Amino acid sequence: MQRCGRSCGPVRCWALLAACGTSADDRTTGGAAAGAGTGAAIGLIGGPVGVVVGALIGGGAGALTGATTKPQLVNLGPPPWSATN
Repeated sequence: MQRCGRSCGPVRCWALLAACGTSADDRTTGGAAAGAGTGAAIGLIGGPVGVVVGALIGGGAGALTGATTKPQLVNLGPPPWSATN
């Protein structure tokens, strides 16, 4: 549990930053990336197989959440990969 506390903290912060953007594509991409990263970090507990499974499940859940969340609910500005920065 201590190992996850140190490694999951930065991942959670990055996950919040990835859930930004106003277009559906930006929100879906950000959600998928954040979910995959978070899932992989949590999957470290299960070893190499857990990382892959965690990234797949987290990426799918993040993409779904990003696609269905409205920008009015969570809007942290333009995503880092956007050309408008």
